[in-house]
Amino acid sequence: MTAQAQSLTRPITFNAARFEPVPFKVYTQRDFDQIAPLAKLSDAQRFEMKVVSSVLPFRVNQYVIDELIDWDNIPADPMFQLTFPQRGMLAPEHFDRIATLLERGADKKDVDAAVDAVRHELNPHPADQMEMNMPRDEHGNRLEGIQHKYRETVLFFPSQGQTCHSYCTFCFRWAQFVGDKELRIASSEAETLHAYLRHHREVTDLLFTGGDPMVMKTRHLRDYLEPLLKPEFDHIQTIRIGTKALTFWPHRFLGADDADELIALLERLTEAGKHVALMTHFNHWKELDTEATQAAVRRLRKAGVVIRGQGPLIAHLNDDPDVWARMWKTQVRLGIVPYYMFVERDTGARNYFEVPLVRAWEIYRDAMQQVSGLGRTARGPSMSASPGKVEIQGVTEVAGEKVFVLRFIQGRNPDWVQRPFFAKFDPQATWFDHLKPAFGDEKWFWEDEYEAIRDDKLSIES
Repeated sequence: MTAQAQSLTRPITFNAARFEPVPFKVYTQRDFDQIAPLAKLSDAQRFEMKVVSSVLPFRVNQYVIDELIDWDNIPADPMFQLTFPQRGMLAPEHFDRIATLLERGADKKDVDAAVDAVRHELNPHPADQMEMNMPRDEHGNRLEGIQHKYRETVLFFPSQGQTCHSYCTFCFRWAQFVGDKELRIASSEAETLHAYLRHHREVTDLLFTGGDPMVMKTRHLRDYLEPLLKPEFDHIQTIRIGTKALTFWPHRFLGADDADELIALLERLTEAGKHVALMTHFNHWKELDTEATQAAVRRLRKAGVVIRGQGPLIAHLNDDPDVWARMWKTQVRLGIVPYYMFVERDTGARNYFEVPLVRAWEIYRDAMQQVSGLGRTARGPSMSASPGKVEIQGVTEVAGEKVFVLRFIQGRNPDWVQRPFFAKFDPQATWFDHLKPAFGDEKWFWEDEYEAIRDDKLSIES
């Protein structure tokens, strides 16, 4: 039996006694010299990592270093690419600008100014999320830490959850982690959230996001979640929690000081009739292949939590249909529901990670052909653009013109959802904004309405 087959058929076991508390040890840019395996790299490589991590956030923990990365395969190892900075993550002109300052020992003020300028050129908040997604109260005050883009779903950014156990190098929310308050979305006001939900009965789904809410102590999470059990919040049917903890720190659900309290809290919510969905971010089957992660999955499922797996298609990491097929098969075996394949967003290190849309669709198609119906719940490739979530359904020829077939999975106007539309085929396009309407049309079917919505939102902001 092959190693892959053995991985896919290994029995799933859970023994809580095997997972005693494990110290959480984290490293940031200041600690590169303390990460022993990095001694394998040359001085030049370590300097490149310092340059890139001066602009983009870096954070990794001992579990990732010991359990996930194959140090005999760096820098190609996908888990290394997922967590450690690479030179190509900055454009050459940006890299050279910062490297020159660091090499000559420039004043910190000058380095900070250059770093700030580079960050603002990296589209820190894509898809108009700062301008168009943040609602206001009845007095016209913007509600910090809340986003309400789609009718049924509200996103909440608890301030205690605005970091992660480790950082993904491709993260589209990298701006949350660089210490610039102007770029940060967060709120510590549970009552602000609850008051907003009371007044918006159309909302059925609440998504806690970040950062990673699972870095929070359970007592803080309880302050946000337990009030939702009151009858006044019966319209909130689903509580989603976006997290990478099952990859980066599965011990959060096993031997952490308040892991039992966390599981009990989630179980109370599910027993009260709430659908609790852990929106887990997985990019590679290797993330699912540790004993601790599989035990944590088992424990969460026993508490009634539904675990859904999603993640972007990333060059250097998972731009291979076999990787996605194996990951989806493993998720199904573990009881995780494959949910989304995303297109890497137009922010941060996009030039290093982006994949042409036609190749993204081919990878999705070829991976889908390898899995059973239970694995075909994963939708994609999906682009979370400003008008909505746009799915690439295929490439075909219509009336002699080669086109992308697209549809909205979600839209700022729900009437747009599930309506197919067509874009001119462009083999170089990597994001929705690169596409043009097909068949000589000057505008998309939704474009005039979207511009009116956008103008209205921006007029309020100004």
